Amino acid sequence: MKLQLALDLVNTEEAIALVEEVKDHIDIVEIGTPIVKIEGLKAVKAMKEAFPQLEVLADMKTMDAASYEVQKAVENGADIVTILGAAEDESIKGAVEEAKKQGKEILVDLIAVKDIAKRAQEVDAMGVDYICVHTGYDLQAVGKNSFEDLQTIKGVVKNAKTAIAGGIKLETLPEVVQAQPDLVIVGGGIAGQEDKQAAAEKIEALIKQETA
Repeated sequence: MKLQLALDLVNTEEAIALVEEVKDHIDIVEIGTPIVKIEGLKAVKAMKEAFPQLEVLADMKTMDAASYEVQKAVENGADIVTILGAAEDESIKGAVEEAKKQGKEILVDLIAVKDIAKRAQEVDAMGVDYICVHTGYDLQAVGKNSFEDLQTIKGVVKNAKTAIAGGIKLETLPEVVQAQPDLVIVGGGIAGQEDKQAAAEKIEALIKQETA
């Protein structure tokens, strides 16, 4: 089980400073969609250059022109690139093909997908590396989470690794690790805490203990 830190609401400089605090406790650092949109792929490049030992995920949430976007993200240091589960099958296949060519990985984000079990099965057959259930900020605000969705996709996904994102904190983590996803994505549960290093350390310990 890997731990990914999602950085959404900071700039590149702040993001690098934050990762410096927690780098020993995380496996993957995510340059979130807002940063990619505001600062561009140079944010991904800067993060990979600062922390070559960590995997860097570019949260592109690609919807179209997928192979081109994957190519550009990889050129800028991304190890994993995201595409939306709501994208056309051809786009997802194009993203997978380009990533495989480059020796990198694709994560499909099921945010806003209505029939999660059906779509997870379909994208699993397309050869994606990760399938992620994701409760976005706006649904978290009304009390939703992805725990049930994770159980759902665990029941149908045969090849890809499973991931969960959206509102995961130390208090909610036990329920998540019980379902045994391959990747746990935490944003504010680390980035929003006063002592970020202590939060990351506790979350890492809980994850590693469950997979030991």
